[in-house]
Amino acid sequence: MLHFLDGIRGIDLVPVIIKLLCAVLLGGIIGVERSYKNRPAGFRTHILVTLGATVASMSGIFLYVKASLPADVSRIGAAVVSGLGFLGAGTIIVTKNYTVKGLTTAAGLWTSGIIGLALGAGFYEGAVIATALVLLAETTLGNLVNSIRRDPEFCISVLFREKTALDQVMRCCKNQRMAITNLRVVSALNGGEPCYRAFVRLRPRTKVDREKLFGEVRAVNGIMGLEEVEVSE
Repeated sequence: MLHFLDGIRGIDLVPVIIKLLCAVLLGGIIGVERSYKNRPAGFRTHILVTLGATVASMSGIFLYVKASLPADVSRIGAAVVSGLGFLGAGTIIVTKNYTVKGLTTAAGLWTSGIIGLALGAGFYEGAVIATALVLLAETTLGNLVNSIRRDPEFCISVLFREKTALDQVMRCCKNQRMAITNLRVVSALNGGEPCYRAFVRLRPRTKVDREKLFGEVRAVNGIMGLEEVEVSE
C-alpha cells in the first residue's frame, strides 16, 4: 500500500472530491477506447457507471462511519455489482447469424463499476492498476487474439431424408473440432421425391481437412447430396 495516500482514503470533503474526480478520469479512460471502436457503451456511459459506483461505495461507508447507523458496508456494493449485470446485458446483441457481440463492452462496464467501488473505498492502487489492465486487455490483447490465424467459416448444404442422417452429420463436424454457428433446414425435392436440405455453417477451431470431412459426411447413411455453398451474411 502507498502510505502517502492514507490521508485521502476517508470520506471527508477533500477525499470525496478526489475520489469522484478519479472516477471520472479512470472511467473516461476506459470509455474513450470503447468510443474509438464505436461500441454501444462509450465515454459518457463508462464515466457514469464508475462515478455512480464510487458514490454508492462512499454512501455505504458514510452510513456506517459518519451516521453511526447499523449499516452493512458491503451490501450497497453487492447491489451495485448485481445491477451492473443488467446494464451490461443491454450492450450484448445476437446477430442474425447467431454471433454474439458486445460481451467485451459489457465486461468493461462491469469492471468499471468495480473500479468505482474500489475508489469509493479508498483503494486507489487497485483502481489504477485495474484500469491499466482493462486497457491492456481491450487493446493489445485484442490485437493478439485477432492475429492468431484461423481457417475461415464455411457453409455446407446437405440433402437428406431422415433426421438421423443430419444428426450424424453434425456429429462428424464436432468430431472434426468444428463449431456449428448456424443451422437452417428447408423442404426440398430430389428427383421428385420430398426430402430436406440443411445449410450448416461451420467455424473450424483447428486446421481442418475439408476433403476428409466431406468424405465422412457423404459416407453417412441417408445423405443424398453434399456441396459447399457461399457463406451468407
